[in-house]
Amino acid sequence: MPSITSQYLARFRRLDAGEGAPVLLPVTGAQRRFALVRAMDPAGRTDLVPMFFAFPRGTVDTDRLAAAANRLAALHPVLRSRPTVQRGTPALRLEQPQVPVVRLACAPGEDAAVVLRRALEEWDTQGAPLRLFLAPDGPEGTEEVLAVVLDHLACDGQSLARLADELGAAYDEGTGAEGPSPAEAEAELTAYRDAVLLQLAAEERAGSPEAMAYWGERLRTVREAAPAPGSVPLTPGTPPGGSATVTLTAPAGGVPFPQLLDACRAAAAALYGSGPVVPIGYPWGGRPSGAAPVLGCFLNTVVFPSDTGQRPDPSATAEAWWDDLDQAATPFDAVVHAARAAGSGWSGRLDGLLTVEDARRHPPLCLAGVTGREIHIDGRAVRGPFAVSVTQGAELGLRMVWDRTVLPDLTAERAFAALADSLRTPAPTAG
Repeated sequence: MPSITSQYLARFRRLDAGEGAPVLLPVTGAQRRFALVRAMDPAGRTDLVPMFFAFPRGTVDTDRLAAAANRLAALHPVLRSRPTVQRGTPALRLEQPQVPVVRLACAPGEDAAVVLRRALEEWDTQGAPLRLFLAPDGPEGTEEVLAVVLDHLACDGQSLARLADELGAAYDEGTGAEGPSPAEAEAELTAYRDAVLLQLAAEERAGSPEAMAYWGERLRTVREAAPAPGSVPLTPGTPPGGSATVTLTAPAGGVPFPQLLDACRAAAAALYGSGPVVPIGYPWGGRPSGAAPVLGCFLNTVVFPSDTGQRPDPSATAEAWWDDLDQAATPFDAVVHAARAAGSGWSGRLDGLLTVEDARRHPPLCLAGVTGREIHIDGRAVRGPFAVSVTQGAELGLRMVWDRTVLPDLTAERAFAALADSLRTPAPTAG
């Protein structure tokens, strides 16, 4: 039987690309996942990736910023594409660059966090994949916060680093700078299309019968344990997302990833009780071999079946994780299909998400010689019951966010304590 990726490619190639038809681009497995999650969401919410930078008030020239952002969108196809479905086949439709830069105002009693959260909650799913918002902040408005926000369909971690660097460089060129030539834009379009096709070829190979059998057996006992979104009523005015942070001493070589998975298992056990096997997702991968470093979304979401009744065993976790990495390129929708075919009742909804970032690879945004201070804005809506982000640098930054309509704060805070305690405790030596 053809793999899900093979079927997708066959359908995409049959789409009309004749004269006068819109330019359509194929989507990666990661982009298919985000489109599916959006379609399944009762509110049709988009997965957003925001970066927030605080600047001294008066630093940011919005006309100059808009000119810079639109020059980037003219060059990078994914920044001027809209998700579409043609005859049941998801794709990206290429359009003209239209990056909005919106200056927000704060009502009495509001700060930048409040108005930026509201702007993201009101995100129009039909609009541009890149948008910028500027809001006053600080005592008497002495600072302003610039939010650079992307639809997750258009970016991954590698894209964010390149975007911050190129946006700053384009801003420095001023409003009169010329955009990319037609030849430059066409070359980038070809590079993007080629990169996606290389990614799909890799995903097609990774959807082999052997891989499907592996994931079917691996995830056969997985079930969602978290309540459905909206189960916990919110008090009016309460931000939809909760958060907790702690800074820990970073081991010299960084925390081994299997230990992070065990820490997420400890959090899941505190949230859902001891016994269920819950799906924890983590992004993995990168640009396919031979592909240009184009902006886009190329990170697959790999599923780790977290047995909350299992005692910590670093050796067993590491061995299972290494086996998973041999099959990590199997696209998420194919993995869900394999699990369900093996008898799991899993719908594809994740009970937790883990991301790890090397702080040294995340450059700040610099506009005309002024470097923005990257900040977090808490309280934003969260996709999924809880998500853990680990920032590895001189210290270890640990952050957990949760959906308050799924998890009460006290329950989530106990889970965060279990997560942090697991990482404070040295992992037992195998052997």
